[in-house]
Amino acid sequence: MTLFAAALGLLALPALFISAYLFLLAIASRRRPQPAAARGLRFDLLVPAHDEEACVARTVRSLLAVDYPRELRRVIVVADNCSDETAARAEAAGALVLVRHDPARRGKGHALAHAFERSLADGFADAVAVVDADSIAPRNLLTAFAARLQFGALAVQAGSAVLNVGDSWRTQLMELGFALFNGVRSFARENLGLSSGLRGNGMCLASSLLRRQPWSAFSIVEDLEYGLALGRAGVRVQFAGEAIVRSAMASSSQAAAAQRRRWELGRLQLARKLARPLLLEALRRRSLILFDLALDLIVPPLSFLALTVAIGCGASAMFAPAALPPWLISAALLSGYVLRGWMLSGIGLRPFLYVPVYVFWKLAVVRGTNDGWVRTPREEPAA
Repeated sequence: MTLFAAALGLLALPALFISAYLFLLAIASRRRPQPAAARGLRFDLLVPAHDEEACVARTVRSLLAVDYPRELRRVIVVADNCSDETAARAEAAGALVLVRHDPARRGKGHALAHAFERSLADGFADAVAVVDADSIAPRNLLTAFAARLQFGALAVQAGSAVLNVGDSWRTQLMELGFALFNGVRSFARENLGLSSGLRGNGMCLASSLLRRQPWSAFSIVEDLEYGLALGRAGVRVQFAGEAIVRSAMASSSQAAAAQRRRWELGRLQLARKLARPLLLEALRRRSLILFDLALDLIVPPLSFLALTVAIGCGASAMFAPAALPPWLISAALLSGYVLRGWMLSGIGLRPFLYVPVYVFWKLAVVRGTNDGWVRTPREEPAA
């Protein structure tokens, strides 16, 4: 074996490990019977909104329509540093409105901290749920949360999907990404007794947890940050996959680029800061939950991993056939993972024609800088 072949073989090991990890999650992602719906707990439904006049009323209406006793829930919109009619439209739709003006502390994390503080001070709710202002809540959202909270869960994450999946090939591939990231991985973790992590939109936190573990996450990926803090505190986030919150994804290239850059770079910054100490803590405490959270943090975006494996296969086939087997195994394992997500997504095969374009688009996107909580442009939704 040549030195080049040996180097290619060594480079294949991280890709092989990550692909095997994702494939194991795919195997473990079988849907299981869900707990019976429950009622009786009180909820505050919080909607953080920054200049969301175009869609906040639709979100409020969907929350008011959930299948849960009206006297046991409140819908509260946090109009955060808004310069439009977000507050007025939310109130007209039937929500309670908290208006917050604090330009020095901008961002969803600060808006949530303000809302959580008010909710705890009021003492109405047993738990608080968060739904983004561009989303549609399912009717079974609160019954799914209550079914888990009544048996001791402190944190629950609902499923996620794309609301406007038919807008473009880009939103269809985003739906596949949601099915993989928020579906396959979360179902598997729930089945294995691990923590599904928090995804922000559709998360539910017990009020007792917020009193014990106050919200302290103010990065661009504040949900991921707080979910990791919960893991370190020994709190497992359960997954309510039967309740799916659908959110609008940007379909135009420019708007989607801003949205994706914010997510990917925020996650990368947090990984650089926390992945190594989290992994060391997992080994020290012999915690499988922390070990999985650390692995989830360091897994690269699927498009980057797929491109790496494709390049490795091609380079090995042309220049170093002896190094090809681990790359081929990685490709097979990764294909199995993607196949499982595709089965959950229901998007069909046509969007796969655009995968090469999407991969290189994402490469260009993440080369930019992270500008903080910059609102993604919205279109006025249909009534």
